[in-house]
Amino acid sequence: MFNKEGIFMKKDYIVKMEKDEWGKILTHVYEHKKNEVKVDGFRKGQVPYDIYVKNFGLESLYMDAVDHALPELYDKMLEENTDLTFNMACRPEVDVKSISNDGLEIVFHVTMKPEVKLGKYKNLGIKKEEASVSDEEIVHEIEHLREHYVEMKDKSGKVEKGDEVNINFEGFKDGKAFDGGKGENYSLVIGSNTFIPGFEDALIGMQVNEEKDIDLTFPENYHSEELKGAKVVFKVKVNSIKERILPEYNEEFFQDLNMEGVTDYESLKNNVMEHIKGHKTAEIEDKYFDECLSKVSEEAKMDVPEEMINEEVDRITNEFSQRLSYQGMNIDTYLKMLNTDIDTFKANFKPEAEKRVKYRLVIEQVVKAEDIKVNDKEVDDYSKEMAKKYGVDESEFLSQIGGKEFLKYDLEVRKAIEIITK
Repeated sequence: MFNKEGIFMKKDYIVKMEKDEWGKILTHVYEHKKNEVKVDGFRKGQVPYDIYVKNFGLESLYMDAVDHALPELYDKMLEENTDLTFNMACRPEVDVKSISNDGLEIVFHVTMKPEVKLGKYKNLGIKKEEASVSDEEIVHEIEHLREHYVEMKDKSGKVEKGDEVNINFEGFKDGKAFDGGKGENYSLVIGSNTFIPGFEDALIGMQVNEEKDIDLTFPENYHSEELKGAKVVFKVKVNSIKERILPEYNEEFFQDLNMEGVTDYESLKNNVMEHIKGHKTAEIEDKYFDECLSKVSEEAKMDVPEEMINEEVDRITNEFSQRLSYQGMNIDTYLKMLNTDIDTFKANFKPEAEKRVKYRLVIEQVVKAEDIKVNDKEVDDYSKEMAKKYGVDESEFLSQIGGKEFLKYDLEVRKAIEIITK
């Protein structure tokens, strides 16, 4: 298959598994399958191989056997065609060419990476911003830190903004209580804007055990059709009031912070400034990197295979799904919340996927254009450095990431990026 410029994009590789090796896999699958079937005259799991084949056919083993054989055949294809490791665009499609007791032949339909014709990729004229931090940002971050150490103290006076009140409440529309409008011993910080506009303001000035009817109107854009723009009455009772006491800037507070080198307000300001500046610098670097790669991609000419984009969409989806799992949620539950299906959801990632693929392709082409080389010492040093960083044995690290060839590739990419972003 060719792209519109006539450049070869796909190639078929036929890989064969001979009878002896194929027979071992069929036997392995049979050992599992025999535990799932029942044959008269034999106890479950004790059916001999020839009796199993006679009753269920050798073909009943094929599907699982092919699944077992594919990884080995895939590795064999790469061993016989070493150029494929970094020239394949994505995981190949697979078809069975022939299958019998005598062996297995698999066809790997390999999509090759497209030809990339670079435009300008050096001295792009993109200006990198300078990270600066204002006094207002420093003060805001320090106040945010103080919030972590706030103390709540019982208060006997009137409710003020910033206080935390414990209330009972119930909402009524046309004299009837509405769903979701009732709460008991509910804690609410005045000024948090947790409730609809006007509710929290109406509590200001109330005292403990005081009861009050609050007349309000729900916003026109409220999520409940029943309550959009509705006039309601909330019956409220204040059970308790607590005031928020922020810590003083004293020795105890600086000790509680447990921040290296922070012993007073001035050192705290310096620490916070460096933290904000570091965060901003990272954001600026990311933005600059993206602008440079975007410019190089726009200048380049390439015909990106749809298979590459689809595989990248799957990768992004898996990354998203993994992040959800860290929050105790799975992708199916998330999709139900959004009232959408997986295909529609994945379609949203397509522009980002195409961008990532193009970035990767132009970087690899810069490696070729600049004839970037990485020597064995660089790879060895990098391997030791990364293993130490992740706290694992070097051999284990190399096994996890796919060997030194992938480290070499990573270093080549890094050198290419340095050229692009210089």
